[in-house]
Amino acid sequence: MDEKIISVNEEKIRTELSGLVRETVEQTLNKLLEHEAENLLKAKPYERSENRDGHRSGSYTRNFETKSGKVKLKIPKLKGIQFETQIIERYKRRESSVEEALIEMYLAGVSVRRIEDVTEQLWGTRVSPGTISNLNKKVYSQIEEWRNRKLEDKYPYIYLDGIYLKKTWGGEVRNISILIAIGVNSEGFREVLGSMEGAKEDKEAWYGFLRHLKERGLTGVKLIISDKCLGLVESIPDFFPEADWQRCMVHFYRNVFAKVPTSSMRETVAMLKAIHSQEDRQAAMDKSKLVIEKLRTMKYNSAADVIEKGIVETLSYMNYPRTHWTRIRTNNPLERIMKEIRRRTRVNGSFPDGESALMLVTARLRHIASSQWGNKKYLDVSRLEKLNFESQ
Repeated sequence: MDEKIISVNEEKIRTELSGLVRETVEQTLNKLLEHEAENLLKAKPYERSENRDGHRSGSYTRNFETKSGKVKLKIPKLKGIQFETQIIERYKRRESSVEEALIEMYLAGVSVRRIEDVTEQLWGTRVSPGTISNLNKKVYSQIEEWRNRKLEDKYPYIYLDGIYLKKTWGGEVRNISILIAIGVNSEGFREVLGSMEGAKEDKEAWYGFLRHLKERGLTGVKLIISDKCLGLVESIPDFFPEADWQRCMVHFYRNVFAKVPTSSMRETVAMLKAIHSQEDRQAAMDKSKLVIEKLRTMKYNSAADVIEKGIVETLSYMNYPRTHWTRIRTNNPLERIMKEIRRRTRVNGSFPDGESALMLVTARLRHIASSQWGNKKYLDVSRLEKLNFESQ
């Protein structure tokens, strides 16, 4: 009984809200029409003025369909001057902009359910998920054009990573990966370079992604920063043979932490940071040998093995300007973007296909690129010239 009462009350509220929105739209449009007539006549109703052009002759009613419902417009009749209103066309364009706003809401991270609630309050009716999907397809072509644009600058530093999302396929939920690249251009600003769907983060996927970037004009690459992704490191020489590879220091630390007990975590962190705080590469290698020796005396042979095999891969950044070190030794610039994408895609759950996932991720990347993220200088790249690297 209580549920029925609640349902009736909710329906009553929706009806009242819908009527209120429709009434507000009607009043607003009629006031705009009246104001437009006043400007044409150069006089308000019943106002006597020598400067007036024409006279009023009442009004006629016209029904006008809006997304809030049918409203009645009172179109002014004028004598001595023709009344051609622009209000209706402007309103239609505004309704079109509302559609664009829905798309922006979706791309900005607003859930489909929340969009439905908002549109119900505005228009008195819910916009279905199917309608939102159709609206999104309007911008797919623009997103795809941006994703495949030519890369005309040089990018000495490149960050690569992938993110796993869910898609529903044949009644089953499966993983798909979206591979992402960002770079620092010749003027020191960050740019989103590309994105591509990959069945998984394997050599075939990374090979295809690097080829995609190369074919679009990616040049000037000196250092590629990434985790030790399966197939990525093996694919780099095929497209950027002169580039160095920097293994993300943070990801490397996590690999070491997995081999030591929690009780020794703090001490291990201090030892690893001591390696990467050295003044040059040789000093870092010398320090790493001491750390490896100490870990073995502590009986953490597995952790020592990880450092021994991989420490060199984490020191490539030391061949570059010291002022760049903190920003090129980890994949953190891309990790922050990945965090934002996860926040955005979490409201979707699973995607119907890989294309919709790629489009949403790319749209979010395009939004980030146009924000302060891409408009704020990140590095002074002119310092690279002092190292006398040959351009690719």
